[in-house]
Amino acid sequence: MKIIIAGAGAVGSHLATLLTRENHDIVILDSDADKLSAATEGLDLMTLAVSPTSIMGLKEAGVPQSDLFIAVTPSETKNMTCCMLAHSLGAKKTVARIDNSEYLQPGNIQFFHNMGIGSLIYPEVLAAQEIIDGVKRSWVRQWCEVHGGALITLGIKLREEASQLFGKQLKDLCPPDSPYHIVAIKRDEDTIIPGGFDKLQLGDIAYFMTTRRYVQNIRQLVGKESYPDVKKLMIMGGGRIAVQTCHMLPDYMEAKVIEHDVNRCQQLMELLDNDDVLVINGDGRDTQLLLNEGIKQTQAFCALTPETETNILACLAAKRMGVRKTVALVENQDYITMAEKLDIGTIINKKAISASHIYQMMLDADVASVKSLTIADAEVAEFVAAEDSIVTKKPVMKLGLPSDVAIGGIVRPDGEAFLVNGRTQIQPHDRVVIFTRSNQLQHMERYFQKPKTGLLNALGLCN
Repeated sequence: MKIIIAGAGAVGSHLATLLTRENHDIVILDSDADKLSAATEGLDLMTLAVSPTSIMGLKEAGVPQSDLFIAVTPSETKNMTCCMLAHSLGAKKTVARIDNSEYLQPGNIQFFHNMGIGSLIYPEVLAAQEIIDGVKRSWVRQWCEVHGGALITLGIKLREEASQLFGKQLKDLCPPDSPYHIVAIKRDEDTIIPGGFDKLQLGDIAYFMTTRRYVQNIRQLVGKESYPDVKKLMIMGGGRIAVQTCHMLPDYMEAKVIEHDVNRCQQLMELLDNDDVLVINGDGRDTQLLLNEGIKQTQAFCALTPETETNILACLAAKRMGVRKTVALVENQDYITMAEKLDIGTIINKKAISASHIYQMMLDADVASVKSLTIADAEVAEFVAAEDSIVTKKPVMKLGLPSDVAIGGIVRPDGEAFLVNGRTQIQPHDRVVIFTRSNQLQHMERYFQKPKTGLLNALGLCN
């Protein structure tokens, strides 16, 4: 696949790193040659120091022959402009990073599509949704809904309260008729897509797949009943993510936003015209300020400043003051493992979240969604089984799936959702939830696509 990335900033360089692992033909454009050099150091790809809005530059990069054009420069206007140009030049798919949530309203999707902008990505909105999902359920590290919540993935840190789960093989812990499956395990720096003989250990982050009906059962199973429901939220940093988070607050929740810049506080009071949101001018690192503002009566603390180190330390301080649920914005990819070892709580990384959404657009199979399990080197995707596809030919146990792939559950066209075991027969048009190591999703496409002539015979999967 030929992919053009416009913008060598944080998101662009992260995408380039991910995509070069899969031997795509990648070109990254940026008018800043130094930024290009820094972003692509050690990567096997082509760089071009030209403006992404230069028609000549786009042609030189091979846009007319491209399968995907991704515009992730810091400028929303530039991203939209170069996507329109790329579409006119022949790019098959275009993606633009934006900064205006109004553009994401359903009524505007077709409008932008007609302009040649196939998809819009607003990283701050995606990050805010992750934060809201996290604070609404203080006992969960990561919450992921599939097909409107028909199936749910819960990432849960296993502590002493879950001791009943330790030492048992998963085939005994999660038998075929179990209402939940464990589909991934993060252990120290390793990510495990488990088999029946694997066991859970103290300190693991286990990813459970279940239906909404059994979420409370899992909460009891892992001993998290004592975690309080979040009604009061404190946010350090008044940037775009904080604003979007406050816009998404549930009706029963109130928030305090602590921002050190006076002028930004004035802007926030205009942007957040909400009786349930209080803007405070001050330094969120000031322990006395936090105490004065009632942090001991707060159930969740979010550190959302641009400085990763500040966010990590602030969450540690909040935990020492009794806050059970903390969320840290960790933009430095190298710090994610360290933050997890420090037991920070929910970790938000805009680059990983944005990359998951863009990665979905690269897949040729019918994929409804792709989500990165931020602290684990794994992804969850919702594939749709095509007529005569490989997965519809035999029960799951006989498909010969790779060892680092797990099928978590299925949503039938009528909305019925259930978990998968080895005897499950996938049917055409089923929505199938796949768990796999990061950057391996493309290897699963062939199982769900309508096969080319002779492919089923070659794989021995004909009826």
